[in-house]
Amino acid sequence: MAKTLDDLIAESEIKDVHIRFCRANDRMDQALMRSCFHPDAVIQLHETLDVDAFVALGQTILSQYTATWHNTGNQLVEVDGDTAWAEHYTTSSHRISADAKGPERDFIAQGRYVDHMEKRGGEWRIARRTMVLDFLRTEPLAPGETGLGSTGGKRDRSDPSYTLRLRD
Repeated sequence: MAKTLDDLIAESEIKDVHIRFCRANDRMDQALMRSCFHPDAVIQLHETLDVDAFVALGQTILSQYTATWHNTGNQLVEVDGDTAWAEHYTTSSHRISADAKGPERDFIAQGRYVDHMEKRGGEWRIARRTMVLDFLRTEPLAPGETGLGSTGGKRDRSDPSYTLRLRD
């Protein structure tokens, strides 16, 4: 079936929600994270969580890493009026400092976010999310590898993606 212009706009807005979700993780931005979910959303990980518990868990987990990088690949969205189903493939890289368990290393997760989206009050947000973890791996940094770019990102609003952002 052919997509309407409204379907294409909805699809773009839904994909934007997921990209903001990735950014919220990497910048540890709780307000941005909350803006991706309806207040009564249900998130299914290894357990079922509400938005408050999910954001708190995310902050606890993400604070263990020196950097994270969430990348979105394939995104499939099926719109049906003010509801939609979406599947977002993701690769998430997490930098771990050297510790008793090993040298500085990257923990890499690959999986999919499967979402039930709803448009309420003119805004698309996640109403239900299930995280599907397809596989994991850990890779030590090569000897002499610093692992940081020219300036290194920041995990808060001092990151260049906020400070250099165009304003209205």
